[in-house]
Amino acid sequence: MPSVTDIVNKYRPELGSYEELYKWFHAHPELSYQEQKTAEAIVKHLEKFNSYEIHSSIGGHGVAAVLKNGPGKTLLLRADIDALPVDERSNLPYASQARMKDVDGVEKPVMHACGHDMHITTLLGAAETLVKAKDEWSGTLVLCFQPAEERASGAQDMIDDGLYDKVPEPDFAVGAHLMPERAGVIGTKRGLIASSADSFQIKIEGRQTHASTPHRGIDPIVQAASTIMRLQTVVAREVDPLDFAVVTVSAIHAGDRENIIPEEAELKINIRTALPETRERVLNSVKKIIAAEAEASSNPKQPTLKETTRFPFLFNDASVTSALEKTFSEHFEVGKHGYTDDIARLQGSEDFGILATAIGKPSCFFLYGGIDPQVYDKAVKEGRLREDVPGNHSPYFAPVIQPTLTVGMDGYVVAALTFLGKGT
Repeated sequence: MPSVTDIVNKYRPELGSYEELYKWFHAHPELSYQEQKTAEAIVKHLEKFNSYEIHSSIGGHGVAAVLKNGPGKTLLLRADIDALPVDERSNLPYASQARMKDVDGVEKPVMHACGHDMHITTLLGAAETLVKAKDEWSGTLVLCFQPAEERASGAQDMIDDGLYDKVPEPDFAVGAHLMPERAGVIGTKRGLIASSADSFQIKIEGRQTHASTPHRGIDPIVQAASTIMRLQTVVAREVDPLDFAVVTVSAIHAGDRENIIPEEAELKINIRTALPETRERVLNSVKKIIAAEAEASSNPKQPTLKETTRFPFLFNDASVTSALEKTFSEHFEVGKHGYTDDIARLQGSEDFGILATAIGKPSCFFLYGGIDPQVYDKAVKEGRLREDVPGNHSPYFAPVIQPTLTVGMDGYVVAALTFLGKGT
């Protein structure tokens, strides 16, 4: 019986065309809820194989494809497809120059600054590999190209729009994400793999007045500044140093003229935690501080909090992860430059898990690196990882195409063979 590696190497398609496809996706990013051309390109590519039952426009611009290949389990493989309002500064010949209006109606530069272009390409490559390798596996394969991950709504939107009325419910779900790790690295981790994330828009209403008569008004900028500084103490003084939490005020908008104390200030805040009890405690502390700073500012109007996004905790199921540990360690070189079963947890957040938890099924999310090995190794040697290796959402985030593409594609294929392979 051929090994997983034998199958992957035999049926892996020629990758030059996928490298060009990746460049196209990178150069043509689209924001959440607006991924129309991206979805059309995905459908067009899947149609080439004449094997998949394709469903488009699910939950917006989501795409699902089904390949029924005899009796067996059903596996869902997922890739997210949306981009970010980021102005690319990579200087790559295929760098994005796209601009789109965001949900706020303001035109912004757009970039695949989180690797979703690589996610799309690797899953399409895996789709072709698994068509060619049909004799080596049995069961049902569901491919899910999910929109609006960056807005924490795409997975739920697809489910609410009848995803599992259109495609078979999977027995397992597997997703993946590109990380600012050394290219060639791929890993799994049991248990928590991505933190929760709660985002809010805070509106502080003051009382407008002339800058020369501050006593006649209530200054929302000073109140906002005090609130921002006090919020920094939540993690520093209320969270166990052995635990994990982040409270970030990522935007502040207030005022227009230098001689007017404005009527209001608006903040945007992002809160991440790793434990449900920590999440509850941090959220309560944040709300208390916001209210207390209003009172300290003699402001009779309490700030209003509007939740904008809410990412759940993402946990890797032990049994699913254990199965992947076995096949990944057989296919990939094990070690610091290859596969690890204890990869660093994703510090960001994900809605992928909803595709499984919504139907009570287990899932696993694996991670892989995309930084040029020479760049990464040099940064490690010089102690400049933070300075020289751009992370997700950076305008400089640009993975080296190889070996990143091969590793990500193989990860999906190996995952499929783990649960659908005839020898399993």
